[in-house]
Amino acid sequence: MPSMKAIKRRITSVKNTGKIMKAMNLVAASKVQKNRAKLEAIRPMFTDAKRFVNEGINDLDAMDSLYYGTREGKRSAYVVICGERGLCGGYNTNILKEALNHITKEDTEERVVAVGAKCREYFVRRGKEVVAEYKGIMDHVSYAEAAKISQRLVEMYNHEDPDQRVDAIYIAYTQFETLLSHTPKLVKLLPFGGNAEESGEGGENGEDEKKKSTAEIIYEPDVATYLDKAVPVYLTMFIYGAMTEAAVCEQASRMTSMDAAARNAGEIVDDLTLLYNRQRQGAITQEISEIVGGANAI
Repeated sequence: MPSMKAIKRRITSVKNTGKIMKAMNLVAASKVQKNRAKLEAIRPMFTDAKRFVNEGINDLDAMDSLYYGTREGKRSAYVVICGERGLCGGYNTNILKEALNHITKEDTEERVVAVGAKCREYFVRRGKEVVAEYKGIMDHVSYAEAAKISQRLVEMYNHEDPDQRVDAIYIAYTQFETLLSHTPKLVKLLPFGGNAEESGEGGENGEDEKKKSTAEIIYEPDVATYLDKAVPVYLTMFIYGAMTEAAVCEQASRMTSMDAAARNAGEIVDDLTLLYNRQRQGAITQEISEIVGGANAI
């Protein structure tokens, strides 16, 4: 059994750790509110970007675009968005496993674009090729950083060398639902085709609405040229939105984890204090017994 001195030293250590956990919980809560406000601000623009591109690819002339249809190849790029650091529960593990499972299932020659410090080391340890790494950007998500990633993806997709060109682009990120619920998502960004989001409610009415929406749009000089200009903007907006949503999820996970850790620290302190008081009472009782025994001997 540890001595009272050791127990007291451990109580002090756990109390200090609990204070750190509480401070990290408050910081994470502040960042959650900040990132949620940013997410709500960009959501309309994000939705419009998807709508414009999806309406464009409903036109038959879009078949002339490099961004439409299915390429014959087995090389895919994966943009994987995770956190810059740990102490956020299963947030990083869940999204990294989601991406790795898809890579394994598709059996493609992968090109991983790692966003977040925890991403690259995970895939390198598993023998996956990481072609680009963006560290330190998830703490302060910006449109400029998303544009850099988008430009890199467009270059990879349109590369002149067939051995360097990728045939499909996916993005893995965590979708925010509530402070306690986050869902790993993997979405195909390019090429467009059967997975394109459809406007309308589906069925005959949905198809009529889609045809009507497409018929009312005139593209100059043509749809293919429009897509050449619109797709980089679409990719940038999607990546920016995904990064912002992932940042909210990371801080929400960290806030929840730190709150649980602070409560656990308090429980440990209570248990150690009880153990300390018992040992202290035992020591006092033993001293009184020794004094009484000595007095009786005299």
